Amino acid sequence: MAILQTENAAKQYFAQGEAVQALRGVTMEVAAGEFVALVGRSGCGKSTLLNLAGAMDFPTSGLVRVDGAETRALDDTGLTALRRVKVGFIFQNFQLLPTLSAAENVELPLLLAGVAKARERAEEALEWVELRNEMNRMPHQLSGGQMQRVAIARALVHKPKLLLADEPIGNLDTTTGNIILDLLKRATREMGTAILMATHSPDSTRVTDRTLEMRDGRIVTG
Repeated sequence: MAILQTENAAKQYFAQGEAVQALRGVTMEVAAGEFVALVGRSGCGKSTLLNLAGAMDFPTSGLVRVDGAETRALDDTGLTALRRVKVGFIFQNFQLLPTLSAAENVELPLLLAGVAKARERAEEALEWVELRNEMNRMPHQLSGGQMQRVAIARALVHKPKLLLADEPIGNLDTTTGNIILDLLKRATREMGTAILMATHSPDSTRVTDRTLEMRDGRIVTG
């Protein structure tokens, strides 16, 4: 079953009065439990595609569907539900709230969604990423790899159907990066989560099921 589908999705921006075509008719899909890498140079459209996949932005033309729902057709309530329940996000710079502990960072999306037993679930998620002993530490007390594992726990705590990862190992050394990649692969196996990961690193593709190469707003191979 396809969790993410795009059909001839295009995205046009205007910069200094000139049209910029960020995506040019992208058609692709990611199935449940599938790990797909997006590779390509900076500016090729990877982050734009991730933004459309997470309903953080919308195509100028064409369609984007997440779990069967066309993102452009959803109202504000539907979009909020999609982002909080069906999609998880991981970023290169972690984006943890510095004034919250590891457990509080993981717990926050559950609290915002009104989920019961939020702290218990947050602790379970931290245990899954092997950080139970660090749950009360603040982000500045954690290493880069630990912060990214907290970010993964936060992204997965609500058991999303789709996880979007934008350069998740870009700020990490090779050994730590491999730990992060292995955790993401576990999420596809154990939770059935579909993952779309943008990456500059060819080594990242060792754990993925497919690789899509992007160039000038198009998918050229994969």
